[in-house]
Amino acid sequence: MKKAFLLVVLSIISMTLLSACGSSSAESKKVTIGVTGTDGKQWEVIKEKAAEEGIEIELVEFSDYTLPNQALANGDIDLNAFQHIAFLNQFKQEHDLNLVPIGTTLIAPMGLYSEKFASPDEIPDGSEIAIPNDPTNQARALKLLQDAGLLTLSDDFGLFGTPEDIADNPKGLKITPIVAQQTPRVLKDVAASVINNGIAGQAGFVPNEDSIFFEDPDNEGAKPYINIIAAREEDKDNEVYKRIVEIHQSEAVEEAIIEDTNGGSVVVRTPISELQDVID
Repeated sequence: MKKAFLLVVLSIISMTLLSACGSSSAESKKVTIGVTGTDGKQWEVIKEKAAEEGIEIELVEFSDYTLPNQALANGDIDLNAFQHIAFLNQFKQEHDLNLVPIGTTLIAPMGLYSEKFASPDEIPDGSEIAIPNDPTNQARALKLLQDAGLLTLSDDFGLFGTPEDIADNPKGLKITPIVAQQTPRVLKDVAASVINNGIAGQAGFVPNEDSIFFEDPDNEGAKPYINIIAAREEDKDNEVYKRIVEIHQSEAVEEAIIEDTNGGSVVVRTPISELQDVID
């Protein structure tokens, strides 16, 4: 009787342990990804393809750019996919976070948009131009305005310059930094607005057609603005996360991104190792 009872107990314990191991394995295949927009077709394709390999992706949407990195560092999410290299570097240094890029996704060129003027040359003296207010995109927008011939930046402008670093403003333009998501909404009130590619697409624009000036994605200076998937440093070699990067770089996802952004975004498959100088 004692032997039989012991065998039953051991059997129950073994089944419990096996069940627990199975649960752990299943949980390791569920990945939460922080994003700032979930309405694009690309994520449906990514989720579908990941599910075919037993990877469940849950998207966690954030209302602005300041939240997903802190959530990743805190362990509230497993990965995030919303930012470029320059933004991640600036944010993690400011907040002392151990986050790293584990794969490239796309580059989303910025554009200058206007409801009143057909080219930068037509913008009158003293006009107001809206730009995104987060540090890296603010600097990127100012570089775009310089490329458009509207102003000149200081020689030491760098990746985090501000309107105070404008060296020459011949038209006396008023540069107004605002929350990035608001840049399309103020078009009726300003002469022009610099709008991030993704936000422009969500607002109904065809980025490389409706803008009056467009960033060149092939320019060497655009590399810091390649979008990436980020993880905690201790998870950089996680095989499931690496597989999600590969899925994001697949042809099916590229087609969805082209459709989502009206051809405005360009998929990037450059390995992180080849961008280490930019990251550093």
